[in-house]
Formats: sequence, C-alpha cells, structure tokens
Amino acid sequence: MAQLPAMLPPIGDDEASPEVAAIYADIRKTRGTDFINNFWRVMAHDPAMLRRTWESLKEVMGPGALDPLTKELIYIAVSVTNGCTYCINSHTAAARAKGMDDAMFTELVSIVGMANETNRIVTALQVPVDDAFLER
Repeated sequence: MAQLPAMLPPIGDDEASPEVAAIYADIRKTRGTDFINNFWRVMAHDPAMLRRTWESLKEVMGPGALDPLTKELIYIAVSVTNGCTYCINSHTAAARAKGMDDAMFTELVSIVGMANETNRIVTALQVPVDDAFLER
C-alpha cells in the first residue's frame, strides 16, 4: 500500500528549535532510546502542540493501574477502529517489544472486528440496555 505524501516534513535534530530539542531529549530519556519517530518530528512544526501531546501521552501511557502491554493493546484496538495506519504500526511495534506475539495480535484483531460488528448491530437495532447491566 502506497503511503500518502507528508503534509509537513519531519523536523530533524539539526533543524529543531531549542524548545523542540528539549522535548526530543525528554522523549529519548523517557523511552530509553535515541529514536524519535516521525509522529513527533512532524508535530514539531507546532512546538506547543508537540509539548501538550507528549506530556499527555507520557502521563496516559506511563505507570498506572493497567500494565504497559495492555495499554498498547488498547491503543492498537482504537487505532484499528479509527483507521490510523501510522498508529497501528507504531503501537504494534511497541506491543511486540512488550511481549505481544502473533497469536495475541490476531486474537486482538478478532476482538476488535467482532466488537465493531456487534456495536453496529446493536446501534442499528437500538437494543435497550438490560437493567442488570445498569446496576452499579
């Protein structure tokens, strides 16, 4: 599948403003890698958006009640549903690095497909929610 041309070119380290360079440094430190992917490099055209998005993502994907692999699996599921090829690929790579294997991936895709199908059916039929599901 051919990729669409980028709307804006990625900003390399040598082109980064001091503000962007500081965010790149935090990404590297937080992730323990020298790799800054194109998502951040393209977003660097708007340093305020880059900082806001990085800080939010760092908080949401950081330590919490869910383990890191589960967070990546959820991210993949939402990305599949939203049709974001970039996010599907980047979070699949991250999930594989955290232990996801092919069986887990195909099971995840099956669940996403089934959830999308049944969500559309129940929405089209306007199925009322059972009282038992509303009890808290």
